Amino acid sequence: MRIWGGVALAALLGACSGGVVPHSVEPGYTPPRERPRETGRVSEPHGNPAARQPVPATPLAAVPAPAAPAGTLVAASAGLLAGPAFDSLPVSDAGAARALVAYRLSCPSLVRRADASGLTQGRDWQPSCDAAKSWDARDARGFFARWFETVQVADGKAQATGYYEPEIAGSRHRRPGYEVPVYAKPDDIIDVDLGQFSAEMKGRRIRGRVAGKAFIPYYDRREIDQGALDGRGLEIAWAADPIELFFLQIQGSGRLRGPDGQLMRIGFAGQNGREYVGIGALMRDRGLLKPGGASMQGIIAYLRDHPEEGRDIMWENKSYVFFQELKGAGPNGSLGLPVTGQVSAAVDPKFIPLGAPVFLSMDRAEANGLWIAQDTGGAIKGPNRVDTFWGAGDDARAIAGGMNARGTAWLLLPAGTLSRLGGGPIATVPAPQRQR
Repeated sequence: MRIWGGVALAALLGACSGGVVPHSVEPGYTPPRERPRETGRVSEPHGNPAARQPVPATPLAAVPAPAAPAGTLVAASAGLLAGPAFDSLPVSDAGAARALVAYRLSCPSLVRRADASGLTQGRDWQPSCDAAKSWDARDARGFFARWFETVQVADGKAQATGYYEPEIAGSRHRRPGYEVPVYAKPDDIIDVDLGQFSAEMKGRRIRGRVAGKAFIPYYDRREIDQGALDGRGLEIAWAADPIELFFLQIQGSGRLRGPDGQLMRIGFAGQNGREYVGIGALMRDRGLLKPGGASMQGIIAYLRDHPEEGRDIMWENKSYVFFQELKGAGPNGSLGLPVTGQVSAAVDPKFIPLGAPVFLSMDRAEANGLWIAQDTGGAIKGPNRVDTFWGAGDDARAIAGGMNARGTAWLLLPAGTLSRLGGGPIATVPAPQRQR
């Protein structure tokens, strides 16, 4: 499950335990992501490569339509129009093949889950899911052309950000150089469904704790960093660098690389219920970031160079994420299924059904193509909002850390859905040359 999504990386573009200054490491051990900075001052994580420079692209034009009315809660009431024929879209054969594999994986959830967007029912997906089981991946484009139609939600204007699976230095046991606690979810966090108290608050929840006879907000990031959870045995591991742990919290899952080289995978277990503040936007508004520096990489560089100020800035983000150890080879999305780099995406399920394909045509070429909605994110909200997953490693981090693309999105729904919903006329979009 994505916690805040790439909007956090773009709003970062959105702290830390103890302080912002990285801890020293054990003698004889170099954390997997450290190398000397060219300045010779402070070590910079090797996993913090410069944000990938965008490959510019010209998005396909959306069908002229108004934006979703203010207060729109689901896609079914946002306004729907037919998009271009799938065959006219520039989907590469390789991209379509990746999407078909991911779609097959999502099918059991698609036919079983209730669609929060109001667009489909489980039985609508059954024919394409049955066909996907034996469809030749060499003709994956033919599969999507046969079973789907493209639909534009509201004005179709899309934003795409990126996320990845980070790897940071960590240890299962506290030792010199590994002294930043990675906490499990405390058992005194209480979730309250406000809809039980008022019909007007249906669907709204708050989270906090009981102090005496009062229900109060849970400890915020500053209080936790200053020891509010000490002595409760909640530590499942210890990180070497509080800044890296902060970014892992934003991603929602990741890997800890131990001093012996072994990996421990951790994932989202809960959150303290306090508000999320994107420190990147905050720092930009205060003039702390250089032009073009509001990427994850630029933010990390500033935090390292201004440790005390950085600590205070990060404490302004009161949200805190708790973890659990994960088993298996890769991270899982909100469907409980593995997410795959360059094809899985986090979306708002009220506007894009979980498991559905989405085509993006953006002003950044890397984000273009077919994505499968297999995840959600706390900051991924509203129509045509997509957070693209790039996998693990330095390359994934470089792309995700600077991804913030704008363009057009078309949702792929089972053929005949739009007619059943009473959507608009078929769009006329110039047919670009497709990629192979």
